[in-house]
Amino acid sequence: MSWWDRLWQWEDTHRQGVDVALTFVLALGLVAPSVAILSTGTSGVGPLLLALCVLGVVVPLAWRRTRPAASVAVVYTCALLHVVAGFPVLLVDAVVPFALYSVALHGPRWAHRTGIVGALVGSVLVGVGVALPYDRTGAVLLTVLAASIFLVAWAFGLVRRSRREHVEALVDRTHRLEVERDQQAIIATAAERARIAREMHDIVAHSLSVMIAQADGGRYAGAQDPAAATRALGTIAETGRAALTDMRRLLGVLRDAPGAEPSGGRAPGVLARAPGPRSTPTLPTTTTTSPQPAAEDVEQLVAQMRAGGVRVSFVRLGTPRHLPPGAGLTVYRIAQESLTNVLKHAGPDPGVTVLLQWQPAAVTVEVSDDGRGAAADSDGLGQGLLGMRERAAMFGGTVTAGPRPGGGFRVRATLPTPGGPPAHHEPATTHHEPAGESSS
Repeated sequence: MSWWDRLWQWEDTHRQGVDVALTFVLALGLVAPSVAILSTGTSGVGPLLLALCVLGVVVPLAWRRTRPAASVAVVYTCALLHVVAGFPVLLVDAVVPFALYSVALHGPRWAHRTGIVGALVGSVLVGVGVALPYDRTGAVLLTVLAASIFLVAWAFGLVRRSRREHVEALVDRTHRLEVERDQQAIIATAAERARIAREMHDIVAHSLSVMIAQADGGRYAGAQDPAAATRALGTIAETGRAALTDMRRLLGVLRDAPGAEPSGGRAPGVLARAPGPRSTPTLPTTTTTSPQPAAEDVEQLVAQMRAGGVRVSFVRLGTPRHLPPGAGLTVYRIAQESLTNVLKHAGPDPGVTVLLQWQPAAVTVEVSDDGRGAAADSDGLGQGLLGMRERAAMFGGTVTAGPRPGGGFRVRATLPTPGGPPAHHEPATTHHEPAGESSS
């Protein structure tokens, strides 16, 4: 910022004090000399009226920015009064264009438009009243000169007004952009928290449901069939490890900033190798990360449930296609949450069918069971169905859930798929696999 801009900024900040000081200086420098010049050798009302007119021209400058319309009105009135009274044009009359400049800069539009019209009319009156009795050409020149001075002052005020409004608009836009940026950050944070909450719910709820079901089954079967209890414990351990891996992957994204190193100076996932006698220096090897589940992994999820002792069948209709990562993860999570709800609410030994149907413009996943259905107990605290609907809504899909005719419960989700040729050209297949058969 230049010194000129800093000066204007300081002047605008202390506007009332500057205006009062300017009025005081003009009153001392203009009023007394003007009255003294005309009052030499005279007495009576003339000098007093002239002093009042001159003061009326100067004093209103003290509120030229707080009440610009009233200020310019008083200045115009007093200036016109001393011209009509027959007093000659004085040095103090230079304040009149300054008052017009002030109303053009600070006043409303109607005020500065009225001010310039009044100034032009006053210029004509000054030319006619002062110079016309002596010289017609001089009257015209005086009128043009006065009008030109007023027009220049008015135009300069409008230019500064436009610049001030432009700066205020930029400041307001910057403020609104900052508010919008903060709002977008809040919205993005809330969306990310909701996404993380859904992922945590799907990982924890599904894994714990499988582990609880296996633990209960192993406890009941342990007395008669120790091998069944051993299989149940193996399933519990495998499910717990998978859930722990998923949670580490999810929480690792939140913990480690890009490019940051945790304590110890080693990047996350870097494996150290002890140098052997014939080893050569190698770059550190990072651990591999598995991709997010997709629609193709629903069959593997069914196989995992079947290995845990659930009577579940998998049906696939249509020709599979590639889905965007988010859409594929949504299909998988809806199927996972639906199977979790079966373990929690369907009752003992339900029969479950998972349907994955590929349509020309959509993909449908449906999980139905013959369990308790509407009679299932619930604590009302679950967020599973809400999370399914939120996931599907992000991709323009729908989720319907409720008891099915004849007993049981059904969850059906449909997501639109992007157009294009199928990614895999293979015939439609259907699998019905009861519990106990191989999942391969």
